[in-house]
Amino acid sequence: MTAHPSQNPASLLVVSAHAGDFVWRAGGAIALAAERGEKATVVCLSYGERGESARAWREGKKLDEIKKIRRGEAENAAAALGAEIVFLDAGDYPLQETPELVDRLVRVYREVDPSVVLTHTLADPYNGDHPAAARMALQARVLAQAIGYDAPGDPLGAPPVFFFEPHQPEMCAFTPDVLLDITEVFQRKRAAMECLPAQQHMWDYYTDLARRRGVQLKRNAGPNLGLAHSTMGEAYTRLYPQVTGALA
Repeated sequence: MTAHPSQNPASLLVVSAHAGDFVWRAGGAIALAAERGEKATVVCLSYGERGESARAWREGKKLDEIKKIRRGEAENAAAALGAEIVFLDAGDYPLQETPELVDRLVRVYREVDPSVVLTHTLADPYNGDHPAAARMALQARVLAQAIGYDAPGDPLGAPPVFFFEPHQPEMCAFTPDVLLDITEVFQRKRAAMECLPAQQHMWDYYTDLARRRGVQLKRNAGPNLGLAHSTMGEAYTRLYPQVTGALA
């Protein structure tokens, strides 16, 4: 994941449908960016208050209380990863695509000026909020590039977009073409996951997934010598072509 040619320092923008999505799917990438001294910004379109907070509903908590709980969890997780976080409180189940919400995202793009963008896949039959978030993230990226679009800041460059791995990759037509080594920051990712007790069932699932992606990463990085290793990975697909002067 390389930065576009710009005078501005490298920065990462993650567009997340719900308060926990960025942790499970891109926590390693976020922590790596922070370790490199880059600015990492997470935009949560919703708190995941309706669809991903089952325990709180069963405990009899009310909507505003659940939002507050999920916001606090996400803030703690972002801090553990070294990221700034922005909440747009657009609601979930369903996350409605509106021109107003896209415009708010355009303004985030212009302010952050990302060199890399991470978001959801465009297909997810289990959760329509995820592809809705991806569509709005892509539309906002294009609009932020338009010199005539009425929003503060300079027109955006052309940051590459990577889709992070969905929970059910086989059902979402997800075939990784980028494997990211997150071994050195995995404990930060795990700490961020543990900031989300509302979805505790995900902690071990995404730890196991990181281990499996790490096995695949080692297999694709060199000779398969069958040696023991503890590599941890995250999987992504790239939307736009890579622009390069040398094949690698």
